[in-house]
Amino acid sequence: MITYQFITALSDAKPQSHLIARASSHLLPQNALVAEMRESDGIADTRFGCAPFARITLLPDALWQDSLTEGLLTALRPLLASPVSPELILDVTDIDDVVLAQVLRFLFNQAHRLSDLQLKKTSDTARLERITALCLPEQQDRLAIIFRQQQAIAHGMVAARRLADIPSDRCTPQFMVEEAQKRCAASPALRCEVLDEKQIVEQGLGLLHAVGKGATCPPRLLAIHYDGASDGPVRCYVGKGITFDTGGLWLKEGAGMYTMKYDMCGAANVLGLMLTVAELELPVRIMGVLALAENAIGPDAMQPGTVATACNGTTVEINNTDAEGRLVLADAIAWASQRHPQAQYIIDIATLTGAVVKALGYELSGLMTQDEPLRAALTLAGKQSGDEVWSLPLDARLKKQTDSAIADLCNTPTNNAAISASAAWLLHHFCPPTVPWAHLDISGTALWRENGRSVASGRPIPLLVEHLMGDL
Repeated sequence: MITYQFITALSDAKPQSHLIARASSHLLPQNALVAEMRESDGIADTRFGCAPFARITLLPDALWQDSLTEGLLTALRPLLASPVSPELILDVTDIDDVVLAQVLRFLFNQAHRLSDLQLKKTSDTARLERITALCLPEQQDRLAIIFRQQQAIAHGMVAARRLADIPSDRCTPQFMVEEAQKRCAASPALRCEVLDEKQIVEQGLGLLHAVGKGATCPPRLLAIHYDGASDGPVRCYVGKGITFDTGGLWLKEGAGMYTMKYDMCGAANVLGLMLTVAELELPVRIMGVLALAENAIGPDAMQPGTVATACNGTTVEINNTDAEGRLVLADAIAWASQRHPQAQYIIDIATLTGAVVKALGYELSGLMTQDEPLRAALTLAGKQSGDEVWSLPLDARLKKQTDSAIADLCNTPTNNAAISASAAWLLHHFCPPTVPWAHLDISGTALWRENGRSVASGRPIPLLVEHLMGDL
């Protein structure tokens, strides 16, 4: 675990640390090296002649206030790719709060590397072990709260990322259940409830069953309960957990299948959220639901044209087996609303559509809801956390996109239009109108993409925690 501490003078820093500061910081050493580095218009970085530090990096002042384009993170990523020291000193004397939150999450997330999965032979390199915050004495109490919150958020993100990065031949629905049970067992405030494939059928979750029945690894529904308060409404989070998506009989091409082990990021992030909430000991009641299945091909795989029935009695014509995520979400949303008909809200999280990436890119999660207070609160939380959302329309004009001649609904529009919003329109049928509901499409934000490679990002856990804390 990466720890942190605060200092108010560089003389208190541990020798051989990596110092990262604003170019204009008045707490820097007054010597010729720093004076020369300050003359740079861009990033000034040296590992030579900088004793007692192992490395000094001065970054332009503007980056410390840039919460929109993540300029400071962009500068830090290559610097932390191969750390020169396990000790990092970060100047936080004059930094935007959103930028600080983003940077702290990035730093605490250095606790996870793909090499930790031990699937590739790698040489040992330095790992970040401690963050030393250089601050003014009067800032320390406020910063201590921010650091604690962002460390807890990062712990949840790391748990989700580690699970998502595991190859799908290992990370099956049952594996996810067992890993969640292990993690939750460490917290007395968390308890797990599991439905196996027989119970899924017995409780009428026909959509989850339809998606998972074609795989040799059967589906699971996992509910994680957190009771940080003795009473009050329950907040519900539902995550899509497709541990691998072939597209089913509507088979994806190879290139489109490559990153499909990450189609369970929504579920992994719900687990990470629950772990963060337990660590922060938030005074709320929460249920996190993970809808887990592998969308496989085989003799028992669902077929185009199949009509399946959800646990709320709604029938759905499956006209595209590669639109399976909305099916497992629909059942899980309906199941959650039946367990808690007076829920404060239900928010689902899913890597649902590639269309949302075409609309919003990789920086923004898509938000779809008909509840205006929930929309406003999530939008504000996104801005405050630096994990932003953008609203897409969701109203009755989408009705024709889910019309079916044989069932109550069909799972994809036949005209291939408004794919993201149409999926949300389907989902809204499974949450009672008395319960506020929102859908987050994280297809663009659930992964961090760099140099042609993708790894799990842990988003939107920061957004959801910020929203929770603003809702207390």
